[in-house]
Amino acid sequence: MSLPEDLRALAARISNWGRFGPDDERGTLNHIGPEARRRGVAAVRRGVAFDLSIPMDEHGPQTGRIPGRRNPRHEMLVTGWSVTGDPGDFTTSDDQVTTGLQSATHWDALAHVGYDGLLYNGVPMSAIDPARGATRLGIERFGPVATRGILCDVARLHGVETFDEPYAITGDDLQACVDAAGLTVEAGDVLCVRTGQMHWLRVGDRHRYADISPGIGIGALEWLAARRVAAVATDTHTFEPYPPERPDALFCVHMLLLRDVGMPQGQQWDLDALAADCAAEGSWDCLLVATPLPVTGGCGGLVAPTALR
Repeated sequence: MSLPEDLRALAARISNWGRFGPDDERGTLNHIGPEARRRGVAAVRRGVAFDLSIPMDEHGPQTGRIPGRRNPRHEMLVTGWSVTGDPGDFTTSDDQVTTGLQSATHWDALAHVGYDGLLYNGVPMSAIDPARGATRLGIERFGPVATRGILCDVARLHGVETFDEPYAITGDDLQACVDAAGLTVEAGDVLCVRTGQMHWLRVGDRHRYADISPGIGIGALEWLAARRVAAVATDTHTFEPYPPERPDALFCVHMLLLRDVGMPQGQQWDLDALAADCAAEGSWDCLLVATPLPVTGGCGGLVAPTALR
């Protein structure tokens, strides 16, 4: 199914191809500079930290819909192994995790999605090698991600605990959240968008978590691009609404945001505790530190984001 013409026109309006140079592989992460980091540091007023990641275990959000994407499997390699065979000497235990790079809390790399045979900045899809992975636009290109984070609690905005339908979040929704917070989005900020969807994963209903989900809608894309947001993360499985907002354009927000804007997107972030603190304190910004594991050639990157307030 080809991308509809109205969405192609939108893609042309918000495209960042060439903006950061012909060989750029970081997209809107280039907006994160010293000023954005200093804004983040200034948001740390009490020294309180919040872990925004979900547990990495077999109870995770993967349902088997995407071929090969499984929840993390942890296994021990050795337990109490002694170099000399004498348990009184040095002993060690080692383990490993087998998982997909998008199986738990993660960033999507710019290599993750394209269309018309092209990825961000005109990189050909052939840059994704079956053996080596993303030879360009891989997750290792992110570098350090540390900047001001702004929590947009869309569930709170609409007065709901969770959405019963695949609500498409608009630019107006995000602007209303920012206005209520008394903040102005500036270049290099990262938006953390809470929908309440994490509730379903917390109660163990991974199918409800994935199968009926709100998310960033088509109507938010121009707003995000115009404000030079560095990246967006949500508490949802699919990032954009599912079932799709446009049946004629499956996962079109992924396509336009990653391929045209060059804006990384995070998924499966647990924003509930942070949101509760923001509401209690009446402040909605933080220092966000969210550098992904730099897996060479990775199309995604597991991350344990930390918000400091």
